[in-house]
Amino acid sequence: MEILLVAVLVALLVGGFVWWRREQAAREARSLADVRADAQRWYERLGGQVMNLHGDAPAVRQALVDAAERYNAAGSQLEQAGTVQQYRLARETALEGLAYARAARMALGLDPGPELPPLAAAQGAGELTRERQVQVQGQTFKAGPQPGQDTPYYYPGGRYQGRPVPAGWYSTPWWKTALGAGAGVLGGLLIADALFSPAFADPGYGYEAGYQEGFGDGADQGDAGDQGAGDQGADYGDQGDVGGADQAADFGGGDLGGGDW
Repeated sequence: MEILLVAVLVALLVGGFVWWRREQAAREARSLADVRADAQRWYERLGGQVMNLHGDAPAVRQALVDAAERYNAAGSQLEQAGTVQQYRLARETALEGLAYARAARMALGLDPGPELPPLAAAQGAGELTRERQVQVQGQTFKAGPQPGQDTPYYYPGGRYQGRPVPAGWYSTPWWKTALGAGAGVLGGLLIADALFSPAFADPGYGYEAGYQEGFGDGADQGDAGDQGAGDQGADYGDQGDVGGADQAADFGGGDLGGGDW
């Protein structure tokens, strides 16, 4: 009798374990299908924007080139994805491409459309709210919230070597050209310091009037962004302008989470 009871108990335990494993596998499959569908949806939306938008202005052309690069990268990621994290990376790439497409629409004078989900890589980077012009190593660099003849390069926000680069339009994509070692990185840091530090870019703007507080707020946000992005931020660095060396921690100031850029 005891042997029979033990056998029944074992059978129940085995059956329960098998049922639990099947339910777990089903949940994982549903989760994977959901993130795959979400990434595919943003990817297809980006494809529509890339194919339908056209313009001759330098700002429009450059933004569409960057959007097309992200479209190709997202397509490659989707083809190779097999995990939730990989599909999330593809989604992030597609969203970044849509940010460039949205910028192209703004440069064309079109309705930019609804707001996009925030980019993990741009968390805490803020956006430019005023025009800036600085001299660094004998060269002039400009940035501002609107596209222009002198600022045709859009950046959706990210981090470069410990400093956030706010979303906006720039005279040159220095976050690309400064990716190398040595002087290239140093040059990029000097440009970032000059463009985004009130001491350089906004003479007369009181450092004590809020810049220091903005620095603290931005740093906290950057830490949260790094924790939220996790491996995604590291892996995403291979995708293009916004990644790896382009994106590091916060260094605050301006309208970056509370101050005025």
